[in-house]
Amino acid sequence: MNKILITGSQGFLGSALKRKIIASGLPVLELDAVHGDISNETVFDHYKDEDISHLFHLAGKTFVPDSWERPYEFYRTNVMGTANVLEFCRKKRIALTYVSAYLYGHPECLPIPEKHPIAPNNPYAHSKYLAEQLCEFYAEHFKIKITILRPFNIYGVGQNKLFLIPHIVHQALYEDVIKVKDLLPKRDYVYLDDVVEALILTRNAAVDFSVYNIGAGYSLSVQEIIETVQKILGTHKPIKSENIVRQNELADVIADISRARQELQWQPQYSFHDGIKKILENERKD
Repeated sequence: MNKILITGSQGFLGSALKRKIIASGLPVLELDAVHGDISNETVFDHYKDEDISHLFHLAGKTFVPDSWERPYEFYRTNVMGTANVLEFCRKKRIALTYVSAYLYGHPECLPIPEKHPIAPNNPYAHSKYLAEQLCEFYAEHFKIKITILRPFNIYGVGQNKLFLIPHIVHQALYEDVIKVKDLLPKRDYVYLDDVVEALILTRNAAVDFSVYNIGAGYSLSVQEIIETVQKILGTHKPIKSENIVRQNELADVIADISRARQELQWQPQYSFHDGIKKILENERKD
């Protein structure tokens, strides 16, 4: 039976994808940090004799603030790591799904379509854009079937508390005050399970190279996130904002997901309220 290889299989998104594929009855091969450095070309030697039908490339560095402090690490892992993935796919003729990121900078229009000008505004996004360019080149010149997903802000059960939503949820459950840096920025938040479903659907993508936005199709401010969490919990904890604006902050971001709807037949199933409710239920269970 053909196997599925997942890089970054133990991460937030990768572990959820792995569970979904295993539940469907397909065998999964994993490549995570414990198996070696994705930016080292020899890391794929262990898989060269495996019968692999599809590769999901999720491995990479993702935390934007860290990319300003250690940009080289992001370029090495996200760009050279993707180059190694593409070489492996080229040699074994494997179809690839690459998980990219939000690359549009300050939006010229809302919602943002895939054809919007690319304007990475941090080293993380720039590294993902360079990796996308590698993907496009390999698709065109080496005829590798490649699908790129540009997820907007993913949230869900098991996310690192460095990220905004788990940070807010933890404070709403366990602290006396909910503290954030800024209440105003608005983002398009898409639930983890919906992103996993989009990934699964890319295995049947009709074209040899395609790029899809993956989001909810609407945005919420930090203030609205806190209000949703507190409404579900039935709490009224005070909110304290430091009014600190991040470097290159964006005021509002909304994904145009019409292409994914039409070509992948993908549609987000979780409302923000339902996604937060599922996170809170899991936190209380633990």
